[in-house]
Amino acid sequence: MQLANYLFFTTQCDAALAFYTECGLGQVTTLMRHGDHGIPPTSEGMKGKVVHARFEGPGVLFFASDNHDAEPMRGSAHILLMDDRGKTKDLFEKLASGGKVTTPLALQLWGSYYGKLTDRHGVQWMLDCKV
Repeated sequence: MQLANYLFFTTQCDAALAFYTECGLGQVTTLMRHGDHGIPPTSEGMKGKVVHARFEGPGVLFFASDNHDAEPMRGSAHILLMDDRGKTKDLFEKLASGGKVTTPLALQLWGSYYGKLTDRHGVQWMLDCKV
């Protein structure tokens, strides 16, 4: 068994996946679009939008799609457990670009180099480095 998240966007899934690729988290390994391969779009506005995507990188797996009735992201966050402070800082800065830092990346009371942010696509991320 493995737990993986599924991210729902209204119409910005392509932009979000490109952003996560640019940040170095991994890449899209499966991509299907509304209107392709006999998949009917739910509306004309959804034609060409992402109906299902798989995103993978070292230690990263999630799925995503555009969904006409998607609710804003809330109540959940991706936590990335890291082992290099320099890489943690670099990734944190990339993910925070255009987003909002809610806990600045710093050494925390519990001993982790940790920070939390909401990225420009409304997804919450926590980065935790024990080193």
